[in-house]
Amino acid sequence: MIGGIENKICEVFQHEYGVLPELKNIQIQQTRKEFEGDFTLVVFPLVRLAKKKPEEVGQRLGELLVEQVTDIEKFNVVKGFLNISLSVAYWLKWISELSAIENRLDKTANNELMVEYSSPNTNKPLHLGHIRNNLLGYSVSEILKAAGNTVHKTQIINDRGIHICKSMLAWQKFGNEETPQSSGLKGDKLVGKYYVAFDKAFKDEIKELVDSGMPEDEAKTKAPILIEAQEMLKKWEAGDAEVVELWKKMNAWVYEGFDDTYKRLGVDFDKLYYESNTYLFGKEIVEKNIENGIFYRKEDGSVWCDLTDDGLD
Repeated sequence: MIGGIENKICEVFQHEYGVLPELKNIQIQQTRKEFEGDFTLVVFPLVRLAKKKPEEVGQRLGELLVEQVTDIEKFNVVKGFLNISLSVAYWLKWISELSAIENRLDKTANNELMVEYSSPNTNKPLHLGHIRNNLLGYSVSEILKAAGNTVHKTQIINDRGIHICKSMLAWQKFGNEETPQSSGLKGDKLVGKYYVAFDKAFKDEIKELVDSGMPEDEAKTKAPILIEAQEMLKKWEAGDAEVVELWKKMNAWVYEGFDDTYKRLGVDFDKLYYESNTYLFGKEIVEKNIENGIFYRKEDGSVWCDLTDDGLD
């Protein structure tokens, strides 16, 4: 918004109505999308001072602002709201000033930057949060490139773990060899369908165990389908040929679905990283730091780091 507009409104109001309003009474907000304008002055707080109807005050203030402020091109009044449109010349000037961003950017020694975005799991389709993340990540990358940086657009694909095995196991149990081609579904949607199917079966088994007298917390850990998924993960980590082949097939379906979505969004990547290629390296770091006392293991096998001294827990 043009600088000092609040003071200018106070000035024209005082000249017209003989009263200088306090700045707290100058309420400015972004114009609602259903109305024309760039910003809106809420007239109601000024009505008592002007002793006029809201529409009259809005109309007169709009006329005066258009006359006296070069950057204001036109206005309209809707009840007690004065909607103001800025000139094309103002916006061209504003855009040209953005070129100064290059001088304000923190750059690495080699003027080389990495922007990571999207980074989905391969057990379901991209959701609204991924769309937001993709559009922000891609936009930031393009802005940095326009400012003269070398940018590497990357994503880290979470392609392994118990959540992946849940979709795989459900497809084995309930899929009847269904494929994207036979179902007419995008590959990521098809795999997501079986992630949901796993969750339904899991909840049904928990209910059966609870109805038989088992405490719910215990039932959540002893549901047969969960134990099967955990065993599948162990087989994957051991390199079991059948499990790995199924994993490759279903992940390929998901990647095709993701690629279709990325094309429709108009975003792309320069480099893809896969968790399946890096998790062992991370595991080695964790195990090393358990040995040297930075991390510790709880009775349930989970690994923790005490960050109390850093103000966390």
